[in-house]
Amino acid sequence: MPKSLQVSRTLAAALLLSTTLTAAAIAQDFNWKAHEGQTVTFLANNNPWATKVLEHKAEFEELTGITLKVDSYQEQQMRQRMMTVMNARSDEFDVFMTLPSREGAQFAAAGWYEDLKPHAEKDASPDYDYAGLSPALLEAATFDGELTGMPLNIEGPLLYYRTDLFEKCGIDAPAKLEDLTAISAKLKDCAPDVTPFATRGLKPALPYTFSAFLHNMGGSYMKDGKSNLCSAESKAAIGLYASLLKDFGPPGAVNYSFYQLTSLYREGKSAMSFQSSNEFSSIMEGDARLNDTAIVPLPEGAGGSHPTAIGWALAVSKFSSNPDAAWYFVQWASGPDMQAKLALEGIAPPRNSVAGDPAYQAWLAEKPVRQAWQKALGHLADAGTSEVGYPIIQNPESREYIGQAVNAVLLGTSTVDEACAAADEQLNTLIERE
Repeated sequence: MPKSLQVSRTLAAALLLSTTLTAAAIAQDFNWKAHEGQTVTFLANNNPWATKVLEHKAEFEELTGITLKVDSYQEQQMRQRMMTVMNARSDEFDVFMTLPSREGAQFAAAGWYEDLKPHAEKDASPDYDYAGLSPALLEAATFDGELTGMPLNIEGPLLYYRTDLFEKCGIDAPAKLEDLTAISAKLKDCAPDVTPFATRGLKPALPYTFSAFLHNMGGSYMKDGKSNLCSAESKAAIGLYASLLKDFGPPGAVNYSFYQLTSLYREGKSAMSFQSSNEFSSIMEGDARLNDTAIVPLPEGAGGSHPTAIGWALAVSKFSSNPDAAWYFVQWASGPDMQAKLALEGIAPPRNSVAGDPAYQAWLAEKPVRQAWQKALGHLADAGTSEVGYPIIQNPESREYIGQAVNAVLLGTSTVDEACAAADEQLNTLIERE
């Protein structure tokens, strides 16, 4: 058996024993069976966090006696389902995944979130460590004094690139944002069967990755209360992003979100992939990319380095018929024991205590790519911004116009000037509605 595999299994066994002993001790102080016999319905986005945590579903049901019903969709379909149910003020689901940076202000204004702060302060297991959660992520999920969701991870887009292809083609790692064009051109000539550069092109998903380009180029979404996509810096960001996908991206790039990007890179069909840090475990699935990948933040541009840093949160619906039982699932799924388990699966923890756990540190030390991933995440935490789209209640709708502008340039139906002008007009109308 390879030494690294022995170490991984030993760490996993030790973590499982530690978790079991901890759970047994805490069970004496906290009544996990308080809602035995009830059912909690979870509306899930089948991203890596949800996929990994639901592998432990039986543990939750055994611990609490609560039946967990799961309703799982791809992200866009999940959002459509969520909007339908919430607009009807229905109790069809109790718990749902949410991105405070995207829909937090909108959903809070609509009254769709249960305030979780009282639950966390008065009805949490002694080991929950509410105070140990990232203050920045808790603040990002708080609107008008109400805590709308418990942080599940910290993430942002990172640049994954193939070290074997860079070495073969005599290419150095990108130092500046503008280097990506020349590097992509060299890769296209040197490795014509591989897509040089891939990132999100799907209209509503695109702002997640585009925002890092915008901020690094020195652009901004708003200035003096107006849309700012036609500033010189913002136009440069639109032009660079669109041209990279148009000239060096995969066919059908306008349909690409996290799932397609991960599959393309994991299968060795893209040389550079700018996508979520949260996809790390999925990319490394099967170990094909474990030894030929480097990971860095997006290189700095004229405006410096301002990476996107956000986190998913777990929320309880205001229309849930059993919010107390729903909170039990939330605290179990977002607790330090579960986050320690998921950290060994490549889900970056939003608690410093988990990040410093010896088992996690040993797991990182096994492979250089894991250390590179954690180092890049550290930069996101230190320098990141959660501004993805416009800082307004109608943030989700604003993202549609951003994606539309970039897609118009990518598809060649508009120049950058035409695309940004059309977007600014629509966005200023949206801003005036606030």
